Amino acid sequence: MSEPNPPGLDLARLREYLDHERPGLVTGPLTAQVIEGGRSNLTYVVGDGTHRWVVRRPPLGHVLPTAHDMTREHRVLSALGPTAVPVPPTVLLCTDESVLGARFYVMDHVEGTPFRRADELAVRGPERTRGIACALIDTLADLHAVDFTSVGLADFGRPEGYLDRQLRRWAKQLEGSRSRDIPGIDRLHERLAARQPASPEPAIVHGDYRLDNVLVGDDDAITAVLDWEMSTLGDPLTDVALMVAYSERQALGEHVSDVTEAPGYPGTDELVARYTARSGRDTSALNWYVGFAFFKLAVILEGIYYRFSQGQTVGEGFDTIGAGVAPLVARGNAVIEED
Repeated sequence: MSEPNPPGLDLARLREYLDHERPGLVTGPLTAQVIEGGRSNLTYVVGDGTHRWVVRRPPLGHVLPTAHDMTREHRVLSALGPTAVPVPPTVLLCTDESVLGARFYVMDHVEGTPFRRADELAVRGPERTRGIACALIDTLADLHAVDFTSVGLADFGRPEGYLDRQLRRWAKQLEGSRSRDIPGIDRLHERLAARQPASPEPAIVHGDYRLDNVLVGDDDAITAVLDWEMSTLGDPLTDVALMVAYSERQALGEHVSDVTEAPGYPGTDELVARYTARSGRDTSALNWYVGFAFFKLAVILEGIYYRFSQGQTVGEGFDTIGAGVAPLVARGNAVIEED
């Protein structure tokens, strides 16, 4: 349902800015709708009765600019536009915070479905479901094949020492959220630090790549990869491993999408083999990366539990978050032991 002025979006100010920066772009009165489901940045679909665009801005209130960097998101989307990676075409970036109270960017609206539940995907049938999953992994391999220097992203991140920094970052996050004993989590971190592999050639890393962060067209093709707020230059196998971790519902329970349980969705072995063949990368050390993915997910959930236990989080469902940490730690240790 459209709102005259949804929270964080003044349509009159936006129209004035668009008319000044892109004369003739907007041809009628603007309406807006908030896109639900975003965990961080605010996303709106804006239309003039003929065309539609998407506006992205940071959440309301005081935020750290580095955590909600609109300039960074706009930059990676613009850079990937001419490549084989499907992304929404960008329209403009606004760094003048007086317009909407924060930096924001505008991109074209792309048609497609973000599948978040197995029953939604099951409607397309097992054969089409398998094709969608294969397209998802092929698109990830295509992203990792992009020459980031040639598209102007040579300084988009620091790939040297990426895994070491990631380990230290998440260990620090854990220390900041400690309020109880978490059996096995320190052991998991010690194992990860002791067995850290040498990273392959760096690539553009999405940071949260999964089926509900892409749009799928009626023809089952990936029409757009979304949610680039965690993207950087780094170790591409972290993207692959997070996809694998997200597929393990026994460990993750209700805290992630169950879309990989739709009939026809390939197993992780098949998808990893497909990625290996398409990318030409060595995935023999993937167990370490999957163990690390479970460590990160455990730290994220523990942080949510900590804020809930301190009365800093409101809403439903947070009371069960704490119980989800132990299975993630156990699965992370089990995966490391499989090496």
